Amino acid sequence: MKLKSRMKQGALLVVIAVLVGFSFIGQEEALFVNASEEITETEFAENATLEEKLAVLLENDQLDGTVTGVSVKHADSGELLFSQDGNIRLHPASNMKLITSAAALDTLGADYRFSTEVLTDGAQKGNILHGDLYIKGKGDPTLLKIDFDQFATDLKDQGISKVKGDLVGDDTWYDDVRLSEDLNWSDEPFYTGAQISALTLSPNDDYDAGTVIIQVSTKEEVGGKAEVTVSPETDYVTIENNTEMVPAGERKDISIEREHGSNKIIIEGTMPVDGSNSRSWVSVWEPTGYATDVFRKALEEQGITFIGKSEERFEATPVDATVLTSKKSMPLEELLIPFMKLSNNGHGEVLTKEMGKVVHNEGSWDKGIEVMEEVITELGVNPDTILLRDGSGMSHKNMIPANDLAQLLYTAQEKSWFPVFQHALPIAGEPERFVGGTLRNRMTSEPTKSNVTAKTGSLTGVSTLSGYVTTADGENLIFSIMINNYLGSTRNIQAVEDSIATTLARHEF
Repeated sequence: MKLKSRMKQGALLVVIAVLVGFSFIGQEEALFVNASEEITETEFAENATLEEKLAVLLENDQLDGTVTGVSVKHADSGELLFSQDGNIRLHPASNMKLITSAAALDTLGADYRFSTEVLTDGAQKGNILHGDLYIKGKGDPTLLKIDFDQFATDLKDQGISKVKGDLVGDDTWYDDVRLSEDLNWSDEPFYTGAQISALTLSPNDDYDAGTVIIQVSTKEEVGGKAEVTVSPETDYVTIENNTEMVPAGERKDISIEREHGSNKIIIEGTMPVDGSNSRSWVSVWEPTGYATDVFRKALEEQGITFIGKSEERFEATPVDATVLTSKKSMPLEELLIPFMKLSNNGHGEVLTKEMGKVVHNEGSWDKGIEVMEEVITELGVNPDTILLRDGSGMSHKNMIPANDLAQLLYTAQEKSWFPVFQHALPIAGEPERFVGGTLRNRMTSEPTKSNVTAKTGSLTGVSTLSGYVTTADGENLIFSIMINNYLGSTRNIQAVEDSIATTLARHEF
């Protein structure tokens, strides 16, 4: 179908200003906007078609110099209603997570759970375990300190108080490649670029695996250093506190960053005595050692000690080892909520490796991406016009056309797992964090509030929004908006996306 990309004469009457507010850089793919109620308002001629309306919106000056692919399909028939550069390959940013989620649901199933095991190659005699103690990770990104505490309690309940052997961390379920090949070096110290290991740990129930939370708090005395805490408590990271307490009313200026290639976390800047806390989720270097260290502390808290010169080792568990205790994660259906709503990058990469492990017995990006390509080909995506490089969308080399992404969203509706997939998407204007997700502060009034369900995406120079919306006369639509090569404010470019989604919601056929 050949569709016009410009309005017909008389379609546009007035374009009124965009008013949006800026939020913060966070785990959500990069930036999300805290938008006001006053989203872009555009008045059209009375009988303007949908094609004419969208063509007007795409004349926005904010899009000058960009490549903007837009695709709109009828959700029931699959008819292509509008396309501008819909066949141009563009970077999806975190819209890549739509692909990863669909592939994971199709491959693993909504009920799929990760597992973690504690094993031994020895035997218990009295209260002494004679042999090494292994903690074997199988990819679970939702392990918390409380789970390690439970493992230690289980061992204590079995009568074990001493271990005559070593504590061994086993992360061999996946390969030892920690970062996807296109991850920028500058992203690596932060939780958006955390390393991937089959044995890892999250600091809280956002499940940012492979990170610690660093909190910088004020003190009452001027001239000293601010208070720094690490959660969970671990000796695996080293804190270099270069902060200075300054008088009340002065500017707070705190930076928290891990030194590349090490676990030294450097904290610098000024904290006023009346200042608010600063918190940052910081990735660790080699998360297997981090998880093993926290497990050792949990054992010590339960009075379980190691006899002699015990060491921490990292190697595969013997095949004939005995399982002492274990844990299964929440099902994939539940994991998709933080993954999609909060756009958790680490979950995308774990799921990619897990698909490779389950299908090809190799927990690697290469094998996982191979599975993803097979699944989305079945979902109507042309394999000859895409390039997949990771599972999160952090890569600037991922490429897919808007028309193909819209086709995936259309065909996914036929799958038994579609309700789970759709439920995991952010919902516009819904303030609850695990409901509205990255859209909770966007499109906060009717007709978009609670109506637009879509995945956001943002990288330097990239902003995307793809999902589902119902029109004013009850027609269900699918849309994909992919904006590449923009310079300037992310809030302005996202306001353009919101104006398109709002126009779809208001349209009557």
